[in-house]
Amino acid sequence: MDVNFQFDWSAAFGSIPYLLPGIPWTLLISFGGLAIGFFIGIFFGLLRISPVRWLRWPAVVYVEVFRGTPILVQVLFIFYGLPQLLGGPINALVAGIAAIAVNSGAYISEIVRGGVQSIERGQREASLSLGLSRVQAFRYVIWPQALRRMIPPLGNQGIISIKDTSLFSVIGVSELVRQGQIYIATTFTALEVYFMVALMYLAITWTLSLVLRQIERRGLAGQ
Repeated sequence: MDVNFQFDWSAAFGSIPYLLPGIPWTLLISFGGLAIGFFIGIFFGLLRISPVRWLRWPAVVYVEVFRGTPILVQVLFIFYGLPQLLGGPINALVAGIAAIAVNSGAYISEIVRGGVQSIERGQREASLSLGLSRVQAFRYVIWPQALRRMIPPLGNQGIISIKDTSLFSVIGVSELVRQGQIYIATTFTALEVYFMVALMYLAITWTLSLVLRQIERRGLAGQ
């Protein structure tokens, strides 16, 4: 079969004005969800390292459930399933942010747990011997060092969450992929449009990687 196809650059560049409105929604969902997920992750991450067993188990269940199920299933459950329990609809944007929050929170909790446990026990003991309380030792000695070590994996989680927003077109969120789908429905230029969508995601994640690299370098320089 003779296939004579040429990539239409004019169609690709012509789709940019229609795709750009999806970028703010992509960033809002990803960074809004990550901000909430960061605090969820800190909470459950600290529970994971608690010496009290009945405090650890809820964190273990939360992490295993949300790391063990696809985020697409999670957002569908939030958007379509929860309204049946709550008795009212949930906004698609809220559902997207909630899905990123609970999903990233599970991964961030493991990052927090690993970061805190990576600090040598001797530093905690030395802090206590200097007269600091356990809370003060954690706040002023353990946590600042752990946070610096968490920057690279937190950055990776941020990039993953940005890419995960591409799945939320299934609930009608007007992010990049959804904007591309709407444009393709009228122009039938799927290859060119999805090529531009991929480039836009690459630009966002690449920019985030550069910012995180600078933060990491400054953190290392401050040690």
